[in-house]
Amino acid sequence: MVGQSLIRKIFQGASMQRWNDQIRPIEFTELDKQAHKMIIAWLLGRIEEEVFQKKVDWVYLVEGGLFEYLQRMVLTDIKPPVFHKLVENREIKNKLDVYVLAKMRQDLSSLPGNFFERFREYLFEEKPRYEQRIIRAAHYFATHWEFQIIDSASPRLYGLDETKHAIESEIVHYYEIECVKQMVQYRDFVDLCGQLRFQRRWGQSERIPRTSVLGHMLLVAMLGYFSLLQWSPCPKRVYNDFFAGLFHDLPEVLTRDIISPVKRAMGELERVLKDYEEAQLQEKILPLLPPFCADEITLFSRGGFENSLQVEGRLVREADNPSIVSDGIITPVFNKDPYSPLDGVLLKICDDLAAYVEASLSISYGIRSEQLEEGRRHLYDKYRHASIGGVELSQLFEGFWNEAER
Repeated sequence: MVGQSLIRKIFQGASMQRWNDQIRPIEFTELDKQAHKMIIAWLLGRIEEEVFQKKVDWVYLVEGGLFEYLQRMVLTDIKPPVFHKLVENREIKNKLDVYVLAKMRQDLSSLPGNFFERFREYLFEEKPRYEQRIIRAAHYFATHWEFQIIDSASPRLYGLDETKHAIESEIVHYYEIECVKQMVQYRDFVDLCGQLRFQRRWGQSERIPRTSVLGHMLLVAMLGYFSLLQWSPCPKRVYNDFFAGLFHDLPEVLTRDIISPVKRAMGELERVLKDYEEAQLQEKILPLLPPFCADEITLFSRGGFENSLQVEGRLVREADNPSIVSDGIITPVFNKDPYSPLDGVLLKICDDLAAYVEASLSISYGIRSEQLEEGRRHLYDKYRHASIGGVELSQLFEGFWNEAER
């Protein structure tokens, strides 16, 4: 599994404030921005594939989003407009990239699959690849979404009009990518996903750092991706696991985050809740998307925590055929694009791990509550002797437990 130090780094995005030189009616964090950005990048990529018949390298797009997130975690103190101005100078950009690599080397070098070397190659790419331009377009769409909230709530402070013009000019700059022009049709979906920024996790407890449902979704996607690397995943498996992690809580935009103790206490009523979420997904969310996205979003948001394959166009779940997995992980014979494997059990572990770290970090900072203590203890007991794919989970859960207890 991914190391404790790297997990702490990716959680830093929940504490990293955006627009902190402006009047903000809500809190904007880097974690939320990056989650929104990757949702938009997914939609742009799917439109490119289906409407304009362009080939999208989804592994490169997913990793590009991760690389840019990690870069931002290192360069926390550079204001975005200043950063973009600096990197226009190739020599300065290279120096910044060398600094980023030095800071991330220890955490990333231990990841399988030459991940660190791909990180280096991405940073020093001479000419942006097609997928990188999709990521950058998504970046400006997410930034513009934030800015609209600031602009509507702010008096006409100095520089605000200039910022607005700069953001809108950048979006226009990416109109050469056909899918960008289509985004106006799906603005409601982008808005709906953005509202998950407003929903706080662990709603009954004060925490540090606070995480939103939207940010949590990206944390699960990143943890799933880093964990998956050790099994040399095929491209479709990377795509499925990352975006199933990214969309797994999407229905909560309509139901809100119901805390786990309540779900466990509900018994049979939990099935009623799931049926309601399914109905809301069909009635309220899917109509906001292109029809070719419906099956994927339904799978990612409703069935993402089950191991599954596609066999001759038919969805096969582990419950129907246990032989598709070994020790909780899709067996190597099915680690091929035509089978479209999805490691739902792994993603469930990452979902619980993210919740466990959320509680543990807050407790380590001195912010405790009955809900945090109960949730952390439940997850620790659940995973202290667990393993998946031959990987023991105890060390990771033990590390965060001990850190919080100091």
